[in-house]
Amino acid sequence: MESLLQHFRKDEQQFIEQVSGWIIDVEDRYSPKLTDFLDPRERFIVQAVIGSSDVRMAASGMFEGAERQRVLLYPSYYEPQQEDFQVTMFELKYPVRFVTLKHPDILGSLMSIGLGRGKFGDIRIEGERIQFAAAEEVSAYLQTNFVSAAKVKVQLNPVEDPAEFLTSVDEWTEESFTVSSLRLDTVISSVYNISRQKAASLIHAGRVRVNWTVQEHPSFELHESDLISSRGYGRIKVGMIEGRTKKDKIRLQIGRLDTNK
Repeated sequence: MESLLQHFRKDEQQFIEQVSGWIIDVEDRYSPKLTDFLDPRERFIVQAVIGSSDVRMAASGMFEGAERQRVLLYPSYYEPQQEDFQVTMFELKYPVRFVTLKHPDILGSLMSIGLGRGKFGDIRIEGERIQFAAAEEVSAYLQTNFVSAAKVKVQLNPVEDPAEFLTSVDEWTEESFTVSSLRLDTVISSVYNISRQKAASLIHAGRVRVNWTVQEHPSFELHESDLISSRGYGRIKVGMIEGRTKKDKIRLQIGRLDTNK
């Protein structure tokens, strides 16, 4: 375990220990273990912790290319089926003539009824249509309690035909930047063309996430492949670190995705 922990950040150690417990359960009971919805970084950690053990891993978020997915850990003899992931797809019905609902409206309303973020997956919006994936065990609770969003009444209807699931295609553009360091506030300042003070204010206000986790320390050191989401500014991904200039600045490739996810 110690050799594994050294490859990850300190704030990820608790999750790594939790994953280790899941794997031990699967090995001891010789039966599958289903998790809540995990983000891509968490799924990467799960795969790393599994390593060369006899436990296998499968994941599903129902949507094609889903960002958040439930993970099934299972012994090698087991053959996973789609129903093992226990995910329900819902479509939101609301008065489209009078209001335009956005991703934060749906996310905020779901959180306000007492559900943890792990109980629902991606939220997708295509024109007036809104769908999201939810853990089957909270489906009845959702249909009873999720009755409004942005002060308008809503109704949840299950979507059973995968052909009706909304699709989305993320388009990233690559840009090059020269930064003095890989500090979070420094990179945000350069990429979004704002002052370091403004970048630090965003971070302190809890408006910046790194790898899907709120990061409130401007001095946080970024690594290659880190995903940064800044509310109101979109998403960026740290690409290749290309070396240093003669003035000892860091040449950095950044992927940019303007999205409301």
